[in-house]
Amino acid sequence: MGSCYQSAQRSQSHPLTAFALTESGRTASRDFIREIIDEDLRSGKHGGRIVTRFPPEPNGYLHIGHAKSIALNFGIAAETGGRCHLRFDDTNPETEDIHYVESIIDVVKWLGYDWGPHLYFAADYFDDMYAYAEFLVQEGMAYVDSSTEEEIRELRGTVTEPGRPSTYRDRSPEENLELFRRMRAGEFGNGAHVLRAKIDLSAPNMLLRDPVIYRIRHAHHYRTGDRWCVYPLYDYAHPIEDAIEGITHSLCTLEFENNRALYDWVVEGWQHFERSRGRVPYQPRQYEFARGNLEYTVVSKRKLLELVKGGHVSGWDDPRMPTLAGLRRRGVTPEAIRAFWERMGIAKTENRIEIGALEFAIRDDLNPRVPRVLCVLRPLRVTITNYPEDQTEQLEAPYYPHDVPREGTRKLPFSRVLYIDRDDFMEKPPKGYFRLAPGREVRLRYAYMITCNEVVRDSTGEVVELRCTYDPETRGGHAPDGRTVKGTIHWVSAEHSLSCEVRLYDRLFAVPNPDEG
Repeated sequence: MGSCYQSAQRSQSHPLTAFALTESGRTASRDFIREIIDEDLRSGKHGGRIVTRFPPEPNGYLHIGHAKSIALNFGIAAETGGRCHLRFDDTNPETEDIHYVESIIDVVKWLGYDWGPHLYFAADYFDDMYAYAEFLVQEGMAYVDSSTEEEIRELRGTVTEPGRPSTYRDRSPEENLELFRRMRAGEFGNGAHVLRAKIDLSAPNMLLRDPVIYRIRHAHHYRTGDRWCVYPLYDYAHPIEDAIEGITHSLCTLEFENNRALYDWVVEGWQHFERSRGRVPYQPRQYEFARGNLEYTVVSKRKLLELVKGGHVSGWDDPRMPTLAGLRRRGVTPEAIRAFWERMGIAKTENRIEIGALEFAIRDDLNPRVPRVLCVLRPLRVTITNYPEDQTEQLEAPYYPHDVPREGTRKLPFSRVLYIDRDDFMEKPPKGYFRLAPGREVRLRYAYMITCNEVVRDSTGEVVELRCTYDPETRGGHAPDGRTVKGTIHWVSAEHSLSCEVRLYDRLFAVPNPDEG
């Protein structure tokens, strides 16, 4: 943090303009996902419906990577006249909290997206998920395994060796159903039993080797309270949620590519289950895209939590954090975040994105909308010795740079005593330094040219004042004799300045890929 002084007077009130929530004049590029959707619309697949969803787990704050998925899912729905659901995947009672639900709702709205009435919670489907699990048990497609977690892991095999059946795999459907219902009734402690899907222990995809789909957890759920003590795992619950809501395109990142086979298995069984209840089921399909890895950034919730708990940052909304709450507090706009991910596009392969691309998007967004002021962070007193002591001039300066087609000016008071930034003065400047130095002339932005004639020090030898002269013929920064100066520096009038607090944030990590550390 530092202190600065800025000109307080303005010629007119000029508030920031409120931009529209979506950038006008932009059209989304036709990436491979949009091409798939275009073909589905042409063929009439899904009856012409397009329904996407953004399904965060409420166990932490959303980060810059989540914004890509949010923009993709809500963007596709808007482009196709479809709809996008906001759904909370709240199937883990031990890590989820209503506080995270509220923060996610707030930040998705801040990004500019609206889900209308389509706000859903996975916990509201627990009854359907449990009924489907009983159906799988009765059909011989799931069984209760009483092995320990370590035993299950060992029996699953490796990428080169097939899995082996546990001693409980051949339990009868009747015994499995009884045990599963007793699990539901709370008769067993955590970890005593799990429910596993019976698929294929020799499958090359290890996720299909009888995955666990239900476990016992005696924990209070923020939404359902203590009603349940058995909870579905993500790979089982997620496709059911998509099917219940009629999702047509379930978009997720590449780390879930191998999960797609299990997703399809669950959906196929769900269709049989729904038909057994006299219902017409939906058949969602999963598609994967690369998430995009930003330099100097980690987005793992576990690692971000370590930063918070370790006191390395002030909280989830620390302006150095990659969370959307942190970026918001830093002053980054939702338009900049949306524009950044739009420029990055959607790809099938992972890539590392330079942090400069995000910084460019932020600057590009702020440039045409944010009015400028003059500010010095480390003030150094400058006395214009040939300027009248009792005089103050009102100079005029634009709010916006020349490349921004917006009008608006402010008044800058100019007087005998000014402040410049200490970084804009050197007694013995190196070659290529064009700012103020003894005997050197510089331009004060929007004001006059000045020359440094004398350096004043205190008893410790520190420079505390510069005594300069100004050329009254150079108002506006131009000399009538045609001479030019290479240096232009910021300044403020000492008498008219305001003290303020400025926080300068650097990157949180010193290396481009902190995940490798």
